[in-house]
Amino acid sequence: MAGMVIVGAGEAGARAAAVLREEGWDGPVTLVGGEVHPPYERPPLSKAALLAEAEPAATTVLDRERAAALGIELVLGIEAAAIDRAARTVFLADGRTLPYSRLLLATGARPRRLTLPGHDRVLYLRRFDDALALRPLLRPGTRLAIIGGGFIGLELAAAGVTRGCAVTLIEALPRILMRGVPAEIAAVIADRHRAAGIDLRTGIGIDRIEPDAVVLADGNRIAADAVIAGIGAVPETALAEAAGLAIDNGIVVDATLATADPTIFAAGDCAACAHPLYAGRRIRLEAWRNAQDQGALAARNMLGRGEAIAAVPWFWSDQYELTLQIAGLADEGRTMVARDLGDGAQLLFHLAADGRLVAASGIGPLGKIAREIRLAEMLIAQRAAPDPGALASPTVRLKTLLAA
Repeated sequence: MAGMVIVGAGEAGARAAAVLREEGWDGPVTLVGGEVHPPYERPPLSKAALLAEAEPAATTVLDRERAAALGIELVLGIEAAAIDRAARTVFLADGRTLPYSRLLLATGARPRRLTLPGHDRVLYLRRFDDALALRPLLRPGTRLAIIGGGFIGLELAAAGVTRGCAVTLIEALPRILMRGVPAEIAAVIADRHRAAGIDLRTGIGIDRIEPDAVVLADGNRIAADAVIAGIGAVPETALAEAAGLAIDNGIVVDATLATADPTIFAAGDCAACAHPLYAGRRIRLEAWRNAQDQGALAARNMLGRGEAIAAVPWFWSDQYELTLQIAGLADEGRTMVARDLGDGAQLLFHLAADGRLVAASGIGPLGKIAREIRLAEMLIAQRAAPDPGALASPTVRLKTLLAA
């Protein structure tokens, strides 16, 4: 019997499989993953997995026992090789075939890789096994070079310096966190990393990587016992593209996460979704909560619900004792309003030309910003256009703006 097949056993795929059962689907559900590990969370890989004193275990989100209890077949350690859309069949690398009535592609993303001379010496972090390989390098005295000033690079740098490494972080762009993070917040994070002892180099490229050094474009050499790159991710779209599905920085899906083939959906890091909150702008998000939200939405729509995505994009990163949270898309804003929350915490509100709140960025202790960002997220979802003066004033509670 043809059932529901999910290719990609990460956060989005596992969530979709569970929601299919929660929503009453009693037919076959098969979850296919290329890793041997049951589905696990990726955010701890750059944090707890590197910092734990004891050998870490993956933070599993759907273990074999729960999968069996839900009647979900886990096919792990096997890649999906091809899709026959006419026959509604997925071919696995070991020769097996899986017929489907609906197919979800939750194939995720892979690290973007360097191609400069010496690139074969560079390490990356994406999978649990990568974290296990990196852990022994993070020890006192190791000279660690991190290439890339995005979330992963910065979290790796923080883990390295916490474990006693001498860390240099190199970013070719003029500042860290150029993608999606306001300069004001990026500056706070950069200062915190420098205060921790990290040598932060921005606005400089790399010429080559030698056995014991990274050679910069200006000829300077950064001594390094290990080099780790975190320069972004590339969506895993080869399977979809070979099946004739449209690709545009991800698998092209509409607001319901359906591809042009109504029997095939995509969710998570690999999906480029037309988002109604932003006038149908096609967005691909590499974020933990997005994978959960889209996995659940895809499952419901595989069952014919036809729901459009409504979740506000949300990002989060821990940097030492600081938490960064962003709701919405800051680059949609035309004006910015700041709110001082005290104790070094601040919020930045991003308003569109028509005054609508399209994003909010927060930095500071988790307890100071989490609730405020959540309320801002609700305002964004409401398409609210709050008074800028009220947004700026710490004495005006965001909850009152929400009620208005």
